[in-house]
Amino acid sequence: MTAFVPSSPLSQEDRILGILAHFLALFTSLFGPLIIWLIMKDQSVWVDRQAKESLNFQISIAIYLFISGLLMVVLIGFAFAFVVGIFNFISIIIASVKVSSGQDYRYPLCIRLIK
Repeated sequence: MTAFVPSSPLSQEDRILGILAHFLALFTSLFGPLIIWLIMKDQSVWVDRQAKESLNFQISIAIYLFISGLLMVVLIGFAFAFVVGIFNFISIIIASVKVSSGQDYRYPLCIRLIK
């Protein structure tokens, strides 16, 4: 898939909302990106894409954590949950930095349920 190129330069507000769509996930899981997406989906194509990407990633993380919860019966789930948590943290930081410079960011290992 090709990278999204906005037709006009991004406004400061779009950039900030894009950063928040990713960064708020550190504290609110999927609720921060969901709120930003619901508010901004019709106002800014770029913020819509970033909030959906962050929301999809947080849904994916929730699925991975659910699977690790099931695997805790055989003890491997504890290590898997730790790895998923570290992966989530690092990915959110990378996404926030990339989006702050106006780049379109796509998370690795993300199940894109919301199109």
